[in-house]
Amino acid sequence: MIMVAAMAAALWGIGIAMKTPAAARWNMMGILMVGVITIHIVLPDGHPLRMATGGDARLWGLFIAFGFMIWGYRKFLSGLHARVAAKEAPSLKSGSFSETELDRYARHIILREVGGPGQKALRNAKVLVVGAGGLGAPALQYLAAAGVGTIGVIDDDVVENANLQRQVIHLDRNIDMPKVHSAAEAMTAQNPFVTVHPYHRRLTDEIAPDLFDDYDLILDGTDNFDTRYLVNRTAIHKRKPLIAAALTQWEGQISLYDPHRGTPCYACVFPTAPDAALVPSCAEAGVIGPLPGVVGAMMAVEAVKLITGAGEGLGGRLLIYDALYAQTRIIAIKPRADCAACGGQGLHADA
Repeated sequence: MIMVAAMAAALWGIGIAMKTPAAARWNMMGILMVGVITIHIVLPDGHPLRMATGGDARLWGLFIAFGFMIWGYRKFLSGLHARVAAKEAPSLKSGSFSETELDRYARHIILREVGGPGQKALRNAKVLVVGAGGLGAPALQYLAAAGVGTIGVIDDDVVENANLQRQVIHLDRNIDMPKVHSAAEAMTAQNPFVTVHPYHRRLTDEIAPDLFDDYDLILDGTDNFDTRYLVNRTAIHKRKPLIAAALTQWEGQISLYDPHRGTPCYACVFPTAPDAALVPSCAEAGVIGPLPGVVGAMMAVEAVKLITGAGEGLGGRLLIYDALYAQTRIIAIKPRADCAACGGQGLHADA
């Protein structure tokens, strides 16, 4: 008996040391028990090996039966717990999510501010991200991970080696691949339950209106003012909320622009583009690698909040994050009656 226990302990310890899965370790225990019972069946009574392993096969039979009873009881409790957990989420109707999805989004579902209705809203949402670079990369990753059902991404650029220091959605092997396809590949690999629409082309005045029609929310992570103003004009015209962010060196900024609901539009805050010499590009001035991740993740958080109705968004507020000095500031922003883009719609919003 002691010898069998010592062998079992040794096998279990070796399995742990070798990081063998628990199921494989239990299989080894089963093989050991089969071997012991075989010894008791094959060898005659009084044989030293039989005596050293307990002396009677019936003892081991009872031991195995007791083990199966414990295993069955644990399985019963596990199933009961799963059914109770499902009943505790009354907002999720049976069949609306697969078991894999319920497990994947469990941390959202147990949040009071999100819950089942919020997760359903995320699944039904359609979000367009303009730009798959520094800001778009983390925003896209977290939107996909959060379970946003339909995600569009438009960008005419390809992955370059210099992008990989900060555009973490792209892989080295995807250099020279269109960024939208590289991003879509990563998003669907991370979450096969979302639908991704990649558009490998530049956003223009001709295609923007029809494209925006297909989405509920727009995220702008572009790095040039012409596109930012185009995104803002189209979002206003199509009555789509816009979350826009920008970066330079160590600093990032983000806000929600939705003049139909009382906020200023992007052009209310930035009526004209600054001189190019005052706002150098990342290639000219540099940018610290993790900064786009911080601000891009903020964009995703604001999108999730807007879709689920959780908390308070950044409408009417411009958040500025200074990574170099670890400072965050929030500036109140207001609609302008003379805004050329929205005409001060935020001053007399309809919602």
